[in-house]
Amino acid sequence: MRIIGMDIHREFAEVVMMDGAELTHLGRVKMTRDNLAAFAVKLEATDHVVLESTGNTTAVVEILSPHVARVAVANPLQVHLIAKAKTKTDKIDAGVLAKLYGAGFLPEVWTPDEATLARRRQVARRTQLVKHRVRPKAYVQSILHAHLVPRCPHADLFGGKGRTWLGVQQLPDDERVSVERHVAEYDRLSVALKDIERDIAKSALADGNVTRLMTIPGIDMIVAVGVMAAIGRIDRFRSPDALVAYIGLNPSVFQSGDGPARHGRITKRGRSHARFLLVEAAWQTVRSPGPLRAFYERVRGRRGNHIAAVAVARKLAVLVWHLLTKGEDYAWASPALMARKRRSMELAAGMPSERGKKGASADYNLPHRRRADRAGAELSEIAYRRMMEGWRRMSRQKSAGATTEERL
Repeated sequence: MRIIGMDIHREFAEVVMMDGAELTHLGRVKMTRDNLAAFAVKLEATDHVVLESTGNTTAVVEILSPHVARVAVANPLQVHLIAKAKTKTDKIDAGVLAKLYGAGFLPEVWTPDEATLARRRQVARRTQLVKHRVRPKAYVQSILHAHLVPRCPHADLFGGKGRTWLGVQQLPDDERVSVERHVAEYDRLSVALKDIERDIAKSALADGNVTRLMTIPGIDMIVAVGVMAAIGRIDRFRSPDALVAYIGLNPSVFQSGDGPARHGRITKRGRSHARFLLVEAAWQTVRSPGPLRAFYERVRGRRGNHIAAVAVARKLAVLVWHLLTKGEDYAWASPALMARKRRSMELAAGMPSERGKKGASADYNLPHRRRADRAGAELSEIAYRRMMEGWRRMSRQKSAGATTEERL
């Protein structure tokens, strides 16, 4: 078996072949489809190709896979930790990849399927648009601040009332033109954002896993789709701890020798966007009654708001693993709220609004239905508090018993 190591760059890839214990430098391959296809034809069907995960790795794997036995994609961070060297060249890096793979020490990453890649691209496009759409507001706010204009009394500066207020403020002519240009840019980005969210909603309607995650309070369509885009297939995570570590919500651990383990902040390794979505969802989750809010308040009393929110985000990741693995919905989901989420997703997908027609989501507007759903969630929160109180009481009793035995 020959092992082909490739160190990929934007314009070229350095290629090294390991045949047995001998390394042979095969030169450079230009990073175009034609050149990669010509290189792939020269490879043997029994060859194994190794490369690091980069922005264009997916396209390279697609071209090389039909011509070789296997294409392995390495985790670049772990490879650098394993194979640090004072002398670093592209040729050495390619040889290190081949040696690590041949020795069975290559830290590989999962290669997503085409559907997961498409969903990740959609989520990334939406994230970029959301970031760009914030900038026009910031530019307008800076203009107002520079000319001593007081804060807008309305919640949304670019809303109907906010634009009316903005139109009567005293500004120089050139600044007025600049404000109008920023407002037009904001409107253009809003239309593009709506189009992307329509595409996301259309694909989400046919995905039962997205609907299942939306049964958790605080998780809407955007969060559910973003998390599913990061996960891909849940069966590749053998336990909830593996999913938590993949998202980077697990605490760092420091230990040496026989000393006690010291836990620090979360590692923040892995899918950063999924981690951000779960933390944002945690802030919404704790606003509703239920076991998660009771857990948040218990941690908040000892560690503060922000650490408690991150702890809830970790709980959400664990809950996501159990729901997807077992194929079950959240036990304390609100039927009326879930119907409303479902209808909002249908409207975002472009389905007709059907005004005046009473549907399943109309129950959410009835106060007695909301109170009934809230009462059930409050009972679950009370049960969780009682369980934790009993657990603490048993722990204190065991600790007191151990102290008594030590004295005797």
